[in-house]
Amino acid sequence: MDAELDQLLDEATVDRRVPGVVFGVYDSAGTRYERAFGSRDLGTSEPMQLDAVHQIMSMTKPIAGFACLLGVERGLLDLDQPARDLLPELNDVQVLDGFDEADQPVLRAPNGEITLRNLLTHTSGFVYEVWNANQAKYLSVTGRQGVNAGTREAYFQPLAFDPGDRWEYGIGIDWAGMMLEAATGVSLADFMRTEIFEPLGMNETSYSPTPAMRDRMGPVHTRDERGRFAASNSDPYPAEREFNGGGGGLWSTIADYGRFVRMVLRGGELDGVRVLSPETVALASANSMGDLRVTTLPAVTPAMSAEAEFFPGLEKSWGLTFQINEAAAPTGRAPGSLSWAGLLNTFFWIDPATDIAGVFLSQTLPFVDPSVLAVFEDAERVVYGSLG
Repeated sequence: MDAELDQLLDEATVDRRVPGVVFGVYDSAGTRYERAFGSRDLGTSEPMQLDAVHQIMSMTKPIAGFACLLGVERGLLDLDQPARDLLPELNDVQVLDGFDEADQPVLRAPNGEITLRNLLTHTSGFVYEVWNANQAKYLSVTGRQGVNAGTREAYFQPLAFDPGDRWEYGIGIDWAGMMLEAATGVSLADFMRTEIFEPLGMNETSYSPTPAMRDRMGPVHTRDERGRFAASNSDPYPAEREFNGGGGGLWSTIADYGRFVRMVLRGGELDGVRVLSPETVALASANSMGDLRVTTLPAVTPAMSAEAEFFPGLEKSWGLTFQINEAAAPTGRAPGSLSWAGLLNTFFWIDPATDIAGVFLSQTLPFVDPSVLAVFEDAERVVYGSLG
């Protein structure tokens, strides 16, 4: 496997299908493969290093979800309790039903309660403007900030549909994190640090990177006018955010995230340290939204994301908080595998049936860029092809 992966990923970075990548393969016993290829920064030709620090964006969500499940284990939260029990500001949430003739939002009260389960499965009605045209228009006509503003106020947005009506990817896990904060009196960042990162030895995963971590960051690479990847000029380390939510914002390394996926493979334990009970990990790994299914995210903001759906045509449900493929994937991934991604084309999968997991880290836009996604899927095929 090693030689084939080396060749694939080296050629992909030489051809600039992806500027730089770090890829890791794990099983319950340890690390099977971890290597870096290409450039961390095309502008300076700095090579990608194995310990490079990446913005993992929505790969924050499963970790925050596990933090909330710790709250459930301890009796502080209940999956089916109304979120407004802990967050009274949600008493005022409304559903966006469209716009009137003057292009003003048409809002109404929601039918049904938003629960923690809704928030963790993306069935609450909270969405992202990147993939929802009505939400993008709402922000534009009202002048309200999107969630990238980094303020708590930015998350006070209308629902796109009634709770439980359908699946649509969104900011629900940020609200779930707020529920945990209200129940514990501790910030989500501190809770994850003391209850997950420190026990697992994830010493370089944080909302607030250390100076040593910042030295190993690189820029985001975007497509230029000729369609080629180029390094952005923006500072890779943004200013401190007012609000650190469960939906994104963590920085991490391949080794750290590898420890997280191995803990999941091992049913909540790693190196003799138990983070969650096997029963809770099993709950997190099972469909938690009934007959609803994952659907395609449209390319509302093409500079940020292409049309997004992993394995189109394959039935997919959602756990707490992973995507679950209900049938075998064309890469070899077994039914019941867990997965998701981050906006900057970071991807992972966890396959308990086969006892294998993979983590792919790049820093590129748009999300699910076809060439980057193809490299990830080709690498996954190599992994499964090596298993015999």
